Amino acid sequence: MHELPVIEKILRIVLLRARDSGVEEVRAIHLKIGELSDLEEEWMQRYFDYCSRGTLAEGSRLVIEKVPVRVRCRECGHEFPLDLATGENRFCPKCNSPKYTLVSGQGYFLESIEAI
Repeated sequence: MHELPVIEKILRIVLLRARDSGVEEVRAIHLKIGELSDLEEEWMQRYFDYCSRGTLAEGSRLVIEKVPVRVRCRECGHEFPLDLATGENRFCPKCNSPKYTLVSGQGYFLESIEAI
């Protein structure tokens, strides 16, 4: 259910940009979503379909690219992927430190809009 407010925000931005650009129809919205995000693609599209009825974006599809989790070691500064599925790479591969800061893989980003 938390997808609904996210979709409402995305749709608001898409419609604003579309109107400012003189767009007649939005065909697709390209999003980047972090792996740490608990947004479900299926529910995002369902809510988008519902919320976009009667707008320039009605019938458009969401194209979602997952952004992998990357961290930066606090000890040596090395960046590396963090595999959430297996729990591997929890330590820096260069210095073996367990201390790191999140670099990417959280939140969402509106990358582009396909329109005519």
